[in-house]
Amino acid sequence: MANLDLNLMVIFDAIMQEQSITSAAERLSMTQPSVSNAVSRMRHVWNDPLFVKQGRGIRPTPYAITLWENIGDPLESIRLAAVKSAFDPATLQRTFRIATTDWMADLFWLSLRQSIEKEAPHVNIHAVPYNVNGESLLLNADVDMVLDYFEGNSSMVHTQHLFDNHFVCAMRPDHPLANEELTIDKFASAEHLLLSLSGEASGGVDIELRKQGLTRRISMTVNHCYNLATLLINTDMITTIPLPIILKHVNSGQLVIRRTPFPMAPGPISMSWHTRHQRDQATLWLREKILAVLNNGLYEELRHLPFK
Repeated sequence: MANLDLNLMVIFDAIMQEQSITSAAERLSMTQPSVSNAVSRMRHVWNDPLFVKQGRGIRPTPYAITLWENIGDPLESIRLAAVKSAFDPATLQRTFRIATTDWMADLFWLSLRQSIEKEAPHVNIHAVPYNVNGESLLLNADVDMVLDYFEGNSSMVHTQHLFDNHFVCAMRPDHPLANEELTIDKFASAEHLLLSLSGEASGGVDIELRKQGLTRRISMTVNHCYNLATLLINTDMITTIPLPIILKHVNSGQLVIRRTPFPMAPGPISMSWHTRHQRDQATLWLREKILAVLNNGLYEELRHLPFK
């Protein structure tokens, strides 16, 4: 161990951050065979497999995780001392894969892209459909970030709360229920439109109604947000939906919202990332850009419920 090549530590750190031999090679400007050869040397030196194949990437062994926890911070301290002042988004060449839903992309993508065009013209943002377990996506290195509701408890994932997603009942302004008290009986008797990413024609509203001995008719389901507002504007259906999804249509007067006739806890929306990106300057820059979009008036819009 006394004669250990410290370059192996740098390569090992890059592999742990990327969870991919190929991506680590690209980051280090090395060939993939060279990185693979370095991994063989690591396995011999540390007498451990270090990485095993899993999905599109690789999974570190328990020994590798413990080793990285011990060497990650010292390596980053050395790296930051040399390059932190030189980090320049204008020269950054990176593609970030973000797991998110269509409505979250609708909220963030335009402002995020405008910021990228000004500061980091070589950065790409690729949206990954978010209809599976977000924790698995991060642990398997399928994405760099989850931007939406996140459920998980892995110590390898960091989560930052962004805002609370309040549920409202939405309908067209001249809907028969728009100008009268929305009782639970009237609510249950209405025709409902349900946003269901899974395709299941049931949700949290149905659980609440069953507590009151009631059921509702779900007249139609959709598995995306693109035509949800159009359907509400042109039919007698109502829907119970997170406010951000239909916020611009409420602000334009095309839809009105009412409080649900029973309490519904808001869903926390966050951005989450793997600990391998915790110290990465490029990912830190991206997180700052997302927060800037939120703080540039968007948060106040999401926090304010425009009930009549």
